[in-house]
Amino acid sequence: MNQALADLYREKGTDYFAGARRDYMDAMPDDPAAAVLELGCAAGATGTLALRSGKAGRWVGIEMFEATARAAALSLTTVHVGDIETLELPYAPGTFDALVCSEVLEHLANPEATLRKLIPLLKPGGRVYASVPNLSHWKIVLGLLRGRFDYAERGAMDRTHLRWFTPASFKALFEACGVQVDHLAPVGSRSPLRPWVSRLPLEHMLWYQIDLRGRRAIPRESEWAG
Repeated sequence: MNQALADLYREKGTDYFAGARRDYMDAMPDDPAAAVLELGCAAGATGTLALRSGKAGRWVGIEMFEATARAAALSLTTVHVGDIETLELPYAPGTFDALVCSEVLEHLANPEATLRKLIPLLKPGGRVYASVPNLSHWKIVLGLLRGRFDYAERGAMDRTHLRWFTPASFKALFEACGVQVDHLAPVGSRSPLRPWVSRLPLEHMLWYQIDLRGRRAIPRESEWAG
């Protein structure tokens, strides 16, 4: 990460790194023996809640910022500090039951390379939970029609974002990395405009954030042999 980008992160308040993904925790099966890997664990809110709720017995976080990682280390099983794009993880393939990537892939220079590093760490059939902002949201599209692409301190146009996705491109990214996608929807409740917009192929323009869930595809016998 270059210094200018690091400085932008330091300007953000501590609340930027807080907040648990209760929707992902609720979607996970109750399994006190499960091992979960979270990319961008921040202060560890999601993992802490999952461990306390019996959703997992081991929660491993990856966090770029040392101060935030120290907070996460107080409650998570293990926290690795560093840039995932250069960080080497000490885990064998098939170690984890689930991977969580909540609002983090858009901050990476090469999210596909990162996923190709992390997905093999899942057991075949291991669950994936991921979300990013939606570039095709109507507010962003309207701005483009007006000739504007203005960055902001927070939200979909956060100035620390390096990559952009639509629902279709986000799904394609995970499929290319060996994930069978079985859920693609907006984060949170659907817009009340959906009944009218759904008559046209434009419903994705109402999604502010993209919620993707799936599982690591089970390799074919020929791939196991290779």
